[in-house]
Amino acid sequence: MWFPLILIVVVLAWVAMAYNGLIALKNQTVNAWKQIDVQLKRRHDLIPNLVNTVKGSMEFEKDTLQAVIDARSKAMAGGGGGVKGTAAAEGALSGALGKLFVVMEQYPDLKSSQNVRDLQEELSSTENKIAFARQLYNDVATQFNTKQQQFPTNFVAGLAKAQIAELWEIEDQAERAVPQVDLSLKPKPQA
Repeated sequence: MWFPLILIVVVLAWVAMAYNGLIALKNQTVNAWKQIDVQLKRRHDLIPNLVNTVKGSMEFEKDTLQAVIDARSKAMAGGGGGVKGTAAAEGALSGALGKLFVVMEQYPDLKSSQNVRDLQEELSSTENKIAFARQLYNDVATQFNTKQQQFPTNFVAGLAKAQIAELWEIEDQAERAVPQVDLSLKPKPQA
């Protein structure tokens, strides 16, 4: 007579633990996404300072500056929503910033400006924080997705209203490209 009662208590305890575990992972996934959002906002806030600082020195590079401004606007709008839209918009912004930095190298006054160096350092630091936040998000989202799909927790996933979390993936092939590093002391051929 005690056996069915004990079995029911054990099953209910397991359901409660599985449910609570899924809710905890769901909340960790949301928090990890918010951490990315915080770093992206920091990045978005730094970009106008950089553009304004270099604008006077780069009069002939208005297209490059406008590309950064437009990419920032799209990124701030969320890039179409969701992880993929945000990743695509932020990838476009990274590309525009990369082009700006390449163009800035052609201006010796900018390279020697402490303000520009400080802003570049801040952006570089922020990019690192974004990369770490994306890694954390992907790790937590993968744990959440795995837990939802594992037997027998998958029976409780519906109760917890758990849905598969999208992972942050690199869509831009330029970002996927392996950088070429040449540590030889040979002079580069002039084009």
